[in-house]
Amino acid sequence: MKHVAIIGAGIGREHLDGYRRLPDLFSVAVMCDLDVGRAAEATANDTSIQIIADLDHALSNPEIDIIDICLPPHLHLPVILKALAAGKDVICEKPVACSLAETDIIQQALNTSEGQLFPVFQYRYGRGLDQLRTLKKAGLAGRPFIATAQTHWSRDTAYYAVPWRGTFDGEAGGALLGHAIHAHDILCHILGPVAEVSAFIDTRVNDIEVEDCAAISMRMDSGALVTSSVTLGAADDKSHFKFCFSGLTAESGTNPYRPAEGEWIFTANGTTKQSDIDALVEKVPAPHSGFSGFLEAVYHHLTGTADTAVLFADGRRSIDLVSACYLSNQLRNSVRLPIAKTQSIYKGWRPQP
Repeated sequence: MKHVAIIGAGIGREHLDGYRRLPDLFSVAVMCDLDVGRAAEATANDTSIQIIADLDHALSNPEIDIIDICLPPHLHLPVILKALAAGKDVICEKPVACSLAETDIIQQALNTSEGQLFPVFQYRYGRGLDQLRTLKKAGLAGRPFIATAQTHWSRDTAYYAVPWRGTFDGEAGGALLGHAIHAHDILCHILGPVAEVSAFIDTRVNDIEVEDCAAISMRMDSGALVTSSVTLGAADDKSHFKFCFSGLTAESGTNPYRPAEGEWIFTANGTTKQSDIDALVEKVPAPHSGFSGFLEAVYHHLTGTADTAVLFADGRRSIDLVSACYLSNQLRNSVRLPIAKTQSIYKGWRPQP
C-alpha cells in the first residue's frame, strides 16, 4: 500500500478518483490546496483524507510515500525539487517541466534522491493500445509506414477565464504543451523517437498569448512519417489516431480524453492474416485505463512487479519534441532532435520582447 498526498485540488480530484479505483494499492492520506474549501469539496468531505494548505507539512510526513503534483505548469519545477529533496516518489501532471534546461535540473535532483518521478501520460492506458502493443510484440504489425494524430478540441473564453491559462507565465505554452502533448506521447510510445520535425504554430481561435493551433510533420528514427493536426477551435472534442504498418492498419475511435480505450479497428495488410489479428486482439483483457491504469503501472514499477509505467525519460522526450516544434516554427525550417544544450530553445521557447 502506497500513501499519497495530492497537491492541488483542480485536476487532483480526477487523480483521486483514479486512486479510489485501486483501493488495494493506494490510500490518499492528504489533499493539499491553498483553498481548503476547494480541497474539501474535491474529496467529497471524506474524513479519511486530511485537508491542508501547507505543502511542507505533507513533505515532512514520514507516512507519505508519493507526492502527486496537480498544480499549474509554472509551479511544477519547484515542487518537484522539494519533493525529491524530501525523498518522496513524485507523480507530476504534464508538462513535467517548462524547458529542457528544467528537465536537466530535475535529472540532477533525481540522481541524488531516493525518489522517482512519473510524468502523467494517462492517455496511453486502455485496451485499444494494449491490443496494438500485443500485435507489435507478436510481430504482426511489421514495419511502420505512416501515422496520423488529430487533437481537435474546443476551448473558448470561458476556459481561459482561469487567470493562469493562456499565458506563458502560467501555462508556459499552449495547445502543444497542454493538449496535444498526450497525442505526441502516444505516437512516440508506439513508433519510437522523433528524428526530425517541421511545425507551423499559430494563435487563431482565442485572444491569448499562447498557441491554439498547430500543423506538425515528423520523421521518426524508424523512418516512419507522422502528421499531427491540433486545434482548440473545433465544434466539439475529438481525438483520433491511425497507424499504417506493413502488416496491419490500426485506427482508434474518437474519444477525446480516453483514446486508448474503445473499439480500435485492426485491418490486415500484406501477408498478415486477418484471422490471426482477430484471434490475438480478442484475448487481450480489458485493463484499468486512464488515470487508474497509469497509477496501477506506477505501483507495479515501484514494487518491481511490472514495468509499463511512464518514466521521467518519457517526460523529457515530450519536452524535447515541444522545444523542437517551437524552434521549427521560429526558423520556418525543419529541426533535428534531440535539441542540444547549445541551442537557444534549450532554455525555453517563450517569445522574447
